Amino acid sequence: MSEASLAIDVSGLTKRYGDKTVVDAISLRVPRGKIYGFLGPNGSGKTTTIRMICGLLTPDAGEGTCLGLDLRTQAEAIKRRVGYMTQKFSYWDDLSVRENLAFVAEMFALDQPEKRVAQALENLELTSRAKQLAGSLSGGWKQRLALAACILHEPELLLLDEPTAGVDPKARRAFWDEIHKLAAKGLTVLVSTHYMDEAERCHAIIYIAYGRLVVEGTAQEVVAHAGLTTWTARGPDLIRLMQQLETNPAVTTVAPFGEALHISGTNAAELDSALAPFRAQGGWLWQKTEPSLEDAFIHFMTQNREKGSS
Repeated sequence: MSEASLAIDVSGLTKRYGDKTVVDAISLRVPRGKIYGFLGPNGSGKTTTIRMICGLLTPDAGEGTCLGLDLRTQAEAIKRRVGYMTQKFSYWDDLSVRENLAFVAEMFALDQPEKRVAQALENLELTSRAKQLAGSLSGGWKQRLALAACILHEPELLLLDEPTAGVDPKARRAFWDEIHKLAAKGLTVLVSTHYMDEAERCHAIIYIAYGRLVVEGTAQEVVAHAGLTTWTARGPDLIRLMQQLETNPAVTTVAPFGEALHISGTNAAELDSALAPFRAQGGWLWQKTEPSLEDAFIHFMTQNREKGSS
């Protein structure tokens, strides 16, 4: 893959605060026009990595480019070509939707600001709420306003830090429809999320834990990389069954999914042997199944929590 075809091309990115290494030699390559999901447990270094990529933080070690610009020497130029949507709504509650966008247009010194604002309002279906104070918007509409503000200056790369946290499913789906429309026009997106359905809507996934890259690839490749065999159990008293299984060395992860229990292990024969006595007891309906993306991420979280605490 040529350098020109990459929106993000960084290697060895490291950030320390005192004696704590928050990001530990991470290397990422994100192609232009693609949507990449950025996943990992809380405190894994996702936000810090995003801030280094867009020029808000200077790495302590490592190098690379964002949109062909050097992270260290061209940070200001990167900021002008990137849209960054933070976890927390960061616009002005006492200004209307239109006034917020007009102010952003003024900060970027954009040409034809009124036309750009009107277009953004239309694209994000905000026209009917243009006069409404931002502080009175619901979470889903605040999210639309934030996205409109992020793309007002027509960035080439959009960095979204858990943009749909606390937003209802309908608003999340509408938001993702907009993201795919933008990507279809050539915009590159790196989005951090904890929602598995959102991760599956990405072209590829990057998973980090304790500041280190664990796995990257398509959803199917990430699940395959986990190397799991998974069984489901349905029936009564699943929590008791879970408690009995979670200490078994052949069981890597065990977690309830609705009315079923997902039990996974990395050695199929050992897992089969460990579950045989429980299957023989009766009372539960057992089925061997394909591991899900969530099974894989629970496995990665458990595995890397143990590494991080050792």
